Amino acid sequence: MVSTTTAQSLAGIRADRDTHFEVEQFYYLEAQLLDDGRFSDWLDLLAEDLAYWMPIRTNRLRRQQALSIAARGEAAYYDETKDSLAWRIRRFDSGMAWAEDPPSRTRHLVTNVVVHHADPEEDPSFTSEDLLVRSAFLVYRNRLEREENVFAGQRTDILRRTENGLRVTRRDILLDQNILQAKNISTFF
Repeated sequence: MVSTTTAQSLAGIRADRDTHFEVEQFYYLEAQLLDDGRFSDWLDLLAEDLAYWMPIRTNRLRRQQALSIAARGEAAYYDETKDSLAWRIRRFDSGMAWAEDPPSRTRHLVTNVVVHHADPEEDPSFTSEDLLVRSAFLVYRNRLEREENVFAGQRTDILRRTENGLRVTRRDILLDQNILQAKNISTFF
């Protein structure tokens, strides 16, 4: 447990080398689970109070860039909780998710990982031991013979330490694309 004084002095500071390595290894495990289709195991890496959000983005003039990303409560590809993600995974397993039967093959690449100690003054939902992590991703998806999709973007996560290791408590996903060429979006990021 980090003392209050230490936590306040760490708020906003870049994490040390060991913590950074731990976070990268966590992300590599997460990517492996997703690529192997082990969605129930992936779900175990998510906190019970998870907020998983991927807003819609639009093209705007430079002076209107603040409006290019939908705000919470507006249009989003994903606006999920752990329970709603569990429902999606149960649907995959039921054979009723036609968009994933046969299942997609994916490759998740995570890079440019930057880890800071979260600042509870920035957001009251953060704890003094949470980590604020920004990363870039590339997800390649192939389905059937000719369906190929590439999704690129950034994630901003809040990772929380638990007795079982790190858990994602918040994930904000921002795609670089504003128009998806995919026939569906049934991929987790």
